[in-house]
Amino acid sequence: MWPAPTSARRGRAPRRALPVGEPSCPPVADWEPQYRLSVIFADLFAILFGVLAVGGFVGGRVDPGGPLVRGVTVVAFLVLVGALMVNRAWNVAVLGQGAEEFRRLGRGFVAAGVVLALGGLLFDIASMRPWVFVVVPATALVAFPLRYALRQGLHRARRDGRCLLPVLAAGSVDTVRDLITRTRGASHLGWRVDAVCTADGLGEGVTELEGVSVVGTLSDLATHARRGGYRIVAVTPDQYWTPKRLQQLAWRLEGSGAEMVVAPVLMEVAGPRLHVDGVLGMPLLRVSAPSFTGVRRVVKDVVDKVGSGLLITLLAPLMLVVALAIAVDSRGPVFYRQRRVGKDGREFTIIKFRTMVTGAHKMVADLAERNEGAGVLFKMRKDPRVTRVGAILRRYSIDELPQLFNVLTGPMSLVGPRPPLPEESARYAPDVRRRLLVKPGLTGLWQVSGRSDLPWEEAVRLDLRYVEDWSLALDAVILWKTFRAVFSGQGAY
Repeated sequence: MWPAPTSARRGRAPRRALPVGEPSCPPVADWEPQYRLSVIFADLFAILFGVLAVGGFVGGRVDPGGPLVRGVTVVAFLVLVGALMVNRAWNVAVLGQGAEEFRRLGRGFVAAGVVLALGGLLFDIASMRPWVFVVVPATALVAFPLRYALRQGLHRARRDGRCLLPVLAAGSVDTVRDLITRTRGASHLGWRVDAVCTADGLGEGVTELEGVSVVGTLSDLATHARRGGYRIVAVTPDQYWTPKRLQQLAWRLEGSGAEMVVAPVLMEVAGPRLHVDGVLGMPLLRVSAPSFTGVRRVVKDVVDKVGSGLLITLLAPLMLVVALAIAVDSRGPVFYRQRRVGKDGREFTIIKFRTMVTGAHKMVADLAERNEGAGVLFKMRKDPRVTRVGAILRRYSIDELPQLFNVLTGPMSLVGPRPPLPEESARYAPDVRRRLLVKPGLTGLWQVSGRSDLPWEEAVRLDLRYVEDWSLALDAVILWKTFRAVFSGQGAY
């Protein structure tokens, strides 16, 4: 869909950092402006569809062929475009990754609806209500899927090694290694570490670190960044970095086309908890406490109750068919009940469709040597206790649908950490017990990141990240990604 990667917004072609005197790589195409243009065209198409097709329909019923409809059409188009521009919905820095892109898009449509509503009140245009409550939402319903489709195309290109942002990483060996590992495990984010600078100019293998060339020392970072044409200069923690040195580096990178990104010491704290404030002329990184109460939590509870109720109603026929299949396939109850640990360590009974033979829990000791689970988990890819119908239910997570009743009654949430067994939580280290500060979820970051394929440490890290950085936007992204993870069956067994 898009050409090979580039590094600079201003047209600079990326080059690998090479020793002095060696020629640089030839320029490659700049895909970022093309992707941004695709996003703009998609949004304009959605807006035109909304104001012309939907707006023409609802406006024609109010004032058929009248000049008022034509005037409102033009105004609505300009307001929608202006709202997206004001909310920087087309800023290349947020396109293609994270929830911020969709958050800005949503704020733009909300702002447009508010402006149109206020305009209708100000100029006493009674026919404005259909535009606020029909046209704007209809436009959003077209724009969001188009954005998502474009993002999926970009992610496919990145998995193929295209449309990646060349990164020059600089810091301690351990923190740079961690950055390299994370970028390789999340190609959809679009970062590719091409070169490294360390304090002494050495890596694990003298000239390499995790297979990436070490091209110089931290003091020479700006020089290598300018010569290499990198899109991003990622600064990771190291005792070399003082406020003065970071400021000087930022000055020296001005005009190079490279974006300087500084990783804070608090590597796992992100999202809405981080705020940069200027105090006494100093930039201070303010970390707010995790939010476990308040209005957002009330909204989350309401969404849980309403969402689970609607899903139970919609999926009732499917659950009835599954119950009949389980009853025909093997002897035993249709549902499997098990004690799990929820918020603040309180135990509750989780409900699932039975996928194993009756008495499967008594066979764990005999299968202990074949355990493939990570950490305190017991998992087997080919578990002999799983029934024929159970294997299908597990692959597509259909066995977990009855947990919607746990969400409806309160002990669980639609999104949250995985609910552990009592014997698992009893072995939790103090930091891992922070998973119990929130309600466990039917789905979560672990669900959309590989499920049973994840190492124990990574599953814990994802759950703790959710607990620390929870937001309504993150919940929305996780729910959206859950459908894809369930239909692919990845990591489910």
